Formats: sequence, structure tokens, C-alpha cells
Amino acid sequence: MSRDQAAEISATGVTVDVGDATVRYLLYGLLPSWFVPGVADWVMHRRSRIEETAGTKESLIHALMMTEVGIPIALTLRYEVNPLLLGVQLGATAAHEATALWDVRTAVDSDREVEPVEQHIHSFLESLPFAALTSLMCLHADQVKSLLRGGRGDPDAWRLVRRRRPLSRGYLVGIAAAIGTCVLLPYGEELLRCVRTARRDKKRARTTRPVSGPRKDVETSCVSHF
Repeated sequence: MSRDQAAEISATGVTVDVGDATVRYLLYGLLPSWFVPGVADWVMHRRSRIEETAGTKESLIHALMMTEVGIPIALTLRYEVNPLLLGVQLGATAAHEATALWDVRTAVDSDREVEPVEQHIHSFLESLPFAALTSLMCLHADQVKSLLRGGRGDPDAWRLVRRRRPLSRGYLVGIAAAIGTCVLLPYGEELLRCVRTARRDKKRARTTRPVSGPRKDVETSCVSHF
């Protein structure tokens, strides 16, 4: 730190801890921002009538993607970042990216129109896990080094360790409520809508199925007999 910087901090009383600032960014900036494009994506699915095109398959893929993001988030909110948690986060991020490609391919193959706005929303949803992971890796460079060494010399490297500074109950309740309102509720509605439409279409197909060939032959034979 230069003398001028030290003098400015001394005069204003303002100090900036990069670690604390990054944690605040993750907790109050990046994580809540996940909900906005998530809801917007659900709106786009509804607008393009996903239940009539890709249907239950794509909706289940969406549920898988949310699980791939949700598990690392839940673990990080409750436990210390260590090699085990970093490994989970790296694996989940890679799986999420692969599933995102599968999701788009499923939509395209089903002829569901993925509009440019929805594609732009996807870019946000795909970038957020990378942004969170890289921020955590910068905050916990020592744990990244431990992961690269296979956790040697660290007895807690491969087990979940409770956070030494637990997050407030109010924050956890707020995040849980936001997940329920902005993720579970809309995407649960989407899956239910797709399942209902699939059942309706299957029932309609059974009732409109044409009479099979052998039965027609029997009816023709009876008429000829008379």
C-alpha cells in the first residue's frame, strides 16, 4: 500500500477488504441474480408452448440443470470451501454445461422455437456457475492448491466441514423462499403442465385409434355370410 493510499484511508476511515467484498458480491449480487433469468426462461418456455413440443423430456432436463446448480449452492451456504466442495462444484459446473447443450438440442429437435431472447437468457444462466466458481477459487486459492495436491496433509480435505462463520438465519430463509418462489414453483408448474398434456394426448390417441385389419376381415366375413 502506498503512503497516499494509507493517508486517504486514515483520513476517510474507509477500508476495503477484497475478500469481504467478494463474499458480499456472491451472496447479495450473483446468487440473487440467478433468479431473474431463471423466471424469464420459464416465461419463454411457456410462451413457446413447451408442453406441445418438447414436452416432459425437456422439462425434466430443466429440473436436472437446476439440481446441478442447486446442490453446490446449498453445500456452499452451509459448509467451508475445501477440496471436496471444490470438486463437487467443478463437477457440477461441467455437468451443467453438458446438460445445457443437451437441453438446446432437445428443443431444436422438437421444433420448439428458441427465440433470440431465450438464447440470450441462456447465456446468463450458463455464465453464472462459472462466475461463482472462479470467484470462490480466487477467494480460496489455498484450497485450490490443496485440491491439485490431492488434499495431502489436510485431514479435512475430503469431508464436509461446517462453516466457521455461519450465515444468518434470515439470509438462509430469504434464499430458500426465493428458490421456492422463483425456481421450484414455476418449473414445477411447467413439469405438471407437460405431464398433463402428454396424458391428454395419449388418451386422445387411444380413443381415435383406427380399427385394426383382422377385425375388419371378421366384420366383412359376417356380412358376406348374411
